[in-house]
Amino acid sequence: MLFSLNNLPYWIFLGMGILLFFFMIIYGGGGEDFDIDADVDVDADVDADSNHELGFGQFLGWAGIGKAPLILLLATDLSLWGVLGWMLNVWIGGVSNNIGSFIGSIILFVSLIISLLLGGLIAQPIGKIFAEFGEDVSSDRLIGCIGIVTSAYIPTQNQGRIGQVDVLDAKRNLLTISAVLPDWGTVAPQRGEKVLIIEHQAQIYVVIAKDSHDEEHWLTNSSRRD
Repeated sequence: MLFSLNNLPYWIFLGMGILLFFFMIIYGGGGEDFDIDADVDVDADVDADSNHELGFGQFLGWAGIGKAPLILLLATDLSLWGVLGWMLNVWIGGVSNNIGSFIGSIILFVSLIISLLLGGLIAQPIGKIFAEFGEDVSSDRLIGCIGIVTSAYIPTQNQGRIGQVDVLDAKRNLLTISAVLPDWGTVAPQRGEKVLIIEHQAQIYVVIAKDSHDEEHWLTNSSRRD
């Protein structure tokens, strides 16, 4: 029963889902643009159908449309459809010893619905894992970001010590970085204060106090160089 022809469609669904997962790993399929548009569309559909017990927009929301990248959602749904359909086929086939076309159609439909609902629930957390494969790993991506000081204070470069800063990158990943003030810095940010990342050097970042005289000085010099 494991390799019966009745299970062939589900093996195909599972294979397509796995291939899409590999595609996302290799090419970093983020689908961020789709997420923004889909969120708006689904929200609009749900509002339009708010007076109905079960609207099409609500079903799209349950299925995860607009809550996760489309490619990831499709890969998850196909994989689940293949696994669940195969399991139901094997289980029912073992009980009845025969699966007719009618029972086979019911299994196909039921496994599809369950896969869509489960896929909508788990696609978003899986997307956070796969986002690491397409993440920009260049250190310069943090320049211009604002962080929060987590050490007692941020020392200057010439002191031979470093401080620590928590910062969110463009993908909203929380990072802890080593940081120092430039030699010309006059304001030493204390724990809990905001800093602006202005430069990356070797294994440390150069930061200045946010909304301070140092920031004005840096912005003035930057505009002159431009």
